[in-house]
This record gives sequence, C-alpha cells and structure tokens, in this order.
Amino acid sequence: MLLSIQDLKVAFRLGKEHGEQQRALAVKGVSFDIPENSTVALVGESGSGKSVTAMSILNLLPTNAERSGRILFQGRDLLQASQSELLAVRGKEIACVFQDPMSSLNPVFTVGQQLVEPLITHLRMSAKQAMVRAEELLHEVGIPEPKRRLKAYPHEMSGGQQQRVMIAMALACEPKLLIADEPTTALDVTIQRQVMELMGKLKDKHRMSMLFISHDLGVVGEISDHVVVMRHGEIREKAPVADIFNAPQDGYTKALLACRPSLSENPARLMVIDDHIAGKAADNDHRAKDTDAPVILQVRGLRKSFWLKDGLFGKKEFKAVKGVNFDLRKGYTLGVVGESGSGKTTMGLTLLRLHEPTGGQVMFDGRDLLTLGRADWLQMRRRIQVVFQNPYASLNPRFTIGQTLREPMEIHGIGSSTADREARAVALLNKVGLDETAMHKYPHEFSGGQRQRIAIARCLTLQPEVLVLDEAVSALDVSVQAQVLNLLKDLQDEFGLSYIFISHDLAVVKFISDEVLVMQNGDVVEQAATAELIAAPREDYTRKLLGAVPRGYIAS
Repeated sequence: MLLSIQDLKVAFRLGKEHGEQQRALAVKGVSFDIPENSTVALVGESGSGKSVTAMSILNLLPTNAERSGRILFQGRDLLQASQSELLAVRGKEIACVFQDPMSSLNPVFTVGQQLVEPLITHLRMSAKQAMVRAEELLHEVGIPEPKRRLKAYPHEMSGGQQQRVMIAMALACEPKLLIADEPTTALDVTIQRQVMELMGKLKDKHRMSMLFISHDLGVVGEISDHVVVMRHGEIREKAPVADIFNAPQDGYTKALLACRPSLSENPARLMVIDDHIAGKAADNDHRAKDTDAPVILQVRGLRKSFWLKDGLFGKKEFKAVKGVNFDLRKGYTLGVVGESGSGKTTMGLTLLRLHEPTGGQVMFDGRDLLTLGRADWLQMRRRIQVVFQNPYASLNPRFTIGQTLREPMEIHGIGSSTADREARAVALLNKVGLDETAMHKYPHEFSGGQRQRIAIARCLTLQPEVLVLDEAVSALDVSVQAQVLNLLKDLQDEFGLSYIFISHDLAVVKFISDEVLVMQNGDVVEQAATAELIAAPREDYTRKLLGAVPRGYIAS
C-alpha cells in the first residue's frame, strides 16, 4: 500500500472563550488507502473536509491546525515526521497541483525558472541540465514551442496552459503520489477534458498514484479507480468507482449524483441534496412558455475590437466579437457557450456597455442602447443587470448585506423611504432563500452559494427585465449550483425575467436555456433551440463541446 490514512482527525484552534480553548473539528476520524498505481477520488461539497484531509498528508495546513491519527506513506508515519523530513518528501515523493494556477505560480519568475527549482533542489541537477529537463517536461504536458515558453511569464499563458505548467512542475521529480485538488474546476469543458486525459496518461506512464479531489462526480467517474465520499468531515461511502455509480449505498452519494445537470435527462427542476435525502420525487412538470412573448432585446451586428501594441509605435486590431445577432423574448433564456477566448463574456459586457462597442445595434424598448447618452443609459441600466462569476469579488466587503441591497435603490430612487427600502430588501432576501438576519451581516460571513444569491437579490432591487449571467454558477458546488439554477427558474416564472446565460458548461445551459448560441473566436458558429442543438448539432465545434462534457463512469 502506497499511502494509508488511519483515523485522521483535524481540528482548528479558534481562540479562547470563558478561559477555555475553542476548537472546530474539520475531519472526524477518516480512514482510507491509496494503492500503488491507482487513482482515489475524494468527493464532497465545500466544507466536507476533503481538502483539509489531503493537505494533512504533507502538513500544508495553517499553524492553528491540530492533527491526530496516522498517515503511513510507504510505512513511514508522516504525522511524526520532522519539518526537514517533510521538506524532503514534498515535491520529490509527493507533489501537489492546486485549483487556481495563477495563485500557485510566482508572477515575477518565468516558467523556466519555476520548473528548474525542484530539479536543482531535489535532484541536484546543474542549471543547464535542469533547463533541458524543463523543456522536456513542457513538451510532455503538451505545451507547444516548449523552448520559447520557458522564457514566458505565467500571465502570458492561458488558464489551461498554466495548469499544464503546474502539472509539469509536480511531475518534475517523478513523485510516487500526486495530490490534485480541484485541478480542472476553473477550466472550460474542452480544456478540462484535455487536462484530465493528460493526467491519466502521465499517471500510467510514470506509474504513480493520484489523490484527486473534486465536488463533481461527473469528472470523478472518468478518472478514478476508487471513490471516497465525504460530508461534514466524515466518510459517508467508499467503494470502487463502478459501485459508486452503478449501486451507491449512501443517500448523500445518491443525492450528489442526482443534482448534477445531465445532457440526457430534462427535469423541470434539479434535485438538491436535502430533497433527495428526504425522498422527494423529481419535478418533471415543465412550465409552458408563452410562444407569443414579445421580443425584449434585439441584437444586430454587435462588434468589439481591442487595439494591441504591435512593435514600438504600431497597433493591431484584435476582433474579439465579430458581429453577433440574436433576439431575446420576454421570459426566455438565451444560452451562450464556447471555450475560454471565444468572445462570449466580451459579448455580454459589450451589450451592457461595460466595454464600449466597436459597432452594431442593441434595441431595447424601441431604443438603441449603444447610442444613448450617459443620463439616458443610466436610466436604462437599471432594467438590464449583470451577475458575475465570482461571488467573492462582486460584493463590497465593507458593506453589510442591508447596505448592499439598499444602495442601488437609493441611487435610482426606488422606494419611498429608508424603511420602505429595508422592507423591500428583506422581501428579496426571502425570495432568494435567505432571512432577515442576513441584513446586518457582512459578505465574508456567507458561503459562495449564499453570496451568489445575495448578488442576484441585489440585481432584483432594481426590478430589471433582463439579467446577463456571466458564468454565474461555475464557481459553485454541484449541489449549490442546483439550488441557484432552480432559483433562477423560479424568479423567471414569477417576474417574467429574460436571461442571457453565459457558460462553458453545456449540461447547465441545456437545463436552463430555451435557445443556445455557440461562439468560437468571436464568431457565432451555430444557433438553435436547445433541444435541437443538443440532439443534432450541425457544427464540429459544437460536437466537440458536447463531447467534452463529463458523463461520469462508463463501463469499458
């Protein structure tokens, strides 16, 4: 057995209360094994303890963490290892790949400088030998022109390339165990597919084991040999991957499988964890849309270019959006999909004039939004709102939730008094599944899913008619994602809202959208009703996006 975790407990000291040390128990007696040359997946929602468990292996935890139990790596108990012994193991025998490569790569060092460091430190290579090996590693992880890329800085590479660099760094010393903590969550589906296939291929080539951490059972089913399901710091179920998908025993495992959107099924509402555990039946009662609903937004020839520096004095035009056309009906959802760099987010921001357009027309209520003066545009802006991807960055950390919700109403003169605005804010919090106690709290006191609900409530304070949702659920756990998607459908039914739903995940888009627009390199390559596009895509690019969606375990 390569690694054996036995009765691991992890607590965090929180300070003293009434003279007694307070502790929060994050991991509550976890035990599982990682055999040689195998992939074990740790699955669970945020707060389940999966990352704390994995980071305990190399003690990459805050100083207030207390660990007990045993972590046996090739017979050595890492919990008893000294700091110098752990430093010798880190990177050489056990390596890590984290979720966000930009927070793991040093922005002031080149890719080559960061790759040679573990080679010189652990393998005692000369600088010249290390640079030759670094080039080989970049080639191995599929980065084009590896010699040139050694001189690049992290910000000069795409998210997928950054993650490949992280994998190359992790593999530099040919470790026996690779810990991959949500390594594909921030990537679009095609890059996610490439990274998953790359990790699987490298695992087999180097005959190493992998501990793969994820909240998404769809991804886990395609890469793992064994699955460990965690919730609230405890293991709920552990079994071979085929058993988890074909015959799950625990209600929580069944719920995780049920709440993920699927390309094959079409429920009216997604099951959430509590619904499934409570034994509620799936809701397949689809609400009929008004086929005669008026067109609320008409976009014609929308274009956006950026001018990039070319040489010492020159400039060149980069066409990010090359002429987008669509109609959006009242109460309908238009899904916009494509890989990173396809222009879908730029299109949404240009529509809102958060980027000034290069050309085109956006007709709303008989007026072209792109030609309005500042005063007229501010009046229109309250009717078209946006929800961004990152719920942690989109709320002011210095404002209470009450201030966050009242501010837009005060700016636009909504509500007759402070008390009236307060009452409206409380009512909107109730609409999005939060209560009045949230009014006096700050954003850091809420989970990611709750913050996204608050961001949606803030948009609703202005009584908008159109919401642009830019990757609004991609940062959320699948269970929380299901809650927010159901909420969006409920709000659409109640208020007649129209959505432009931008996403890289076609399974999510299929669930919520009536029509789908597929973008590639700034162009619209395909546009059709959702059911039609999913069933019979015309373009190879659309088929590639559909083929990249994780489908869970499929028996070979």
